[in-house]
Amino acid sequence: MFTVPRAGQLGFFQRTEYNKRIIKIGFDGKEITPKGGFHRYGVIKGPYILLKGSVPGPPKRLIRLRHAVRGPEEIQKPQVTYVHVG
Repeated sequence: MFTVPRAGQLGFFQRTEYNKRIIKIGFDGKEITPKGGFHRYGVIKGPYILLKGSVPGPPKRLIRLRHAVRGPEEIQKPQVTYVHVG
C-alpha cells in the first residue's frame, strides 16, 4: 500500500570519490562556455575548474577538492579538445 512507510533517502550524505583529474583551471568562463550556455546550468561568468569524470550531486552544488590520497602512477598533461554540452 502507498500509505505504508518505506525506506528511502535519509538526507545529504558526504561521498568521497577518487581518481578525479583537474584538466584546466581558468578565470574567464567565456573560454569554455558554448553558445547559449550549458544545459541546465547556464553561462559560466567567473572562475572555473574542469574535472575529468563525473561529480555527484545536483548542478551548482559546492564541491570540495583535496590533495590525492592515492597519487597517480605517472603524470600526463592532458589537452582539452572538446567540452561536452550534455
